Amino acid sequence: MQRPAGLWRLCPRPWAARVPAENLGRREVTSGVSPRGSTSPRTLNIFDRDLKRKQKNWAARQPEPTKFDYLKEEVGSRIADRVYDIPRNFPLALDLGCGRGYIAQYLNKKNSLETEIPTVSVLADEEFLPFRENTFDLVVSSLSLHWVNDLPRALEQIHYILKPDGVFIGAMFGGDTLYELRCSLQLAETEREGGFSPHISPFTAVNDLGHLLGRAGFNTLTVDTDEIQVNYPGMFELMEDLQGMGESNCSWNRKALLHRDTMLAAAAVYREMYRNEDGSVPATYQIYYMIGWKYHESQARPAERGSATVSFGELGKINNLMPQGKKSQ
Repeated sequence: MQRPAGLWRLCPRPWAARVPAENLGRREVTSGVSPRGSTSPRTLNIFDRDLKRKQKNWAARQPEPTKFDYLKEEVGSRIADRVYDIPRNFPLALDLGCGRGYIAQYLNKKNSLETEIPTVSVLADEEFLPFRENTFDLVVSSLSLHWVNDLPRALEQIHYILKPDGVFIGAMFGGDTLYELRCSLQLAETEREGGFSPHISPFTAVNDLGHLLGRAGFNTLTVDTDEIQVNYPGMFELMEDLQGMGESNCSWNRKALLHRDTMLAAAAVYREMYRNEDGSVPATYQIYYMIGWKYHESQARPAERGSATVSFGELGKINNLMPQGKKSQ
């Protein structure tokens, strides 16, 4: 049975280190410094992290916060499926940006034993991971990395805290997420105000994700994409749910205020362009799933260049090259 023997949940809140000293790195990780100690040449500041923290805290204080967790719950279950597809045990795992811990919940549901996976909650910032090198066998992340300012550096940190032959399994929103809402707002704002500003946060493109994982040091990469479509009564109900999820835009270049007439026009455009037969409107969430392994000498390696004994041109004659006994099997 493949499951983590212990799971640490890193909650995305202001850093208050409540971690046993033996698991903390001795080096401070500050902005612009990579986990390997080299200074990063880039300083990215796309998102207002203080505002995002306030949005998440506001959402958590609502009377029924779990009713907005349908996406996180669904994606958490799919990540749990990917964990169970790997035929090995993980003595120590980290859930990065866990929210209410849906990955652990689904791992426990799939657990054939009566005991639950023991968990430890850690208050920290997912942009600055306070752990030693080679600490975890497994790191999972569900729908939290799209708010990280410096994604390449975050992936480097995840690679740093993984043990050799450890695996990272993550999910994040893709570039086509909420394209219906984005298009409707742009058309309405252009018509009403003579131009438009970004109202949907920027997302990573799928063809960049594999490159970023490879540059962070991961190998044996798997990146796939999926879409989840949710139907809403209208555009305003969609925006209410996004606020309840804590997923409102927090990029620095966002426009703080949209005029009432523009919002009503956007809702009309949304309904006119994308309405379903039953009168509801769809919202598309594109999800990127990624799996990357930290190198270990026991892992399978590709054959050396030039070591092949058969050329591609001879593949069509492979039946003629096989012994007669093998053909008949």
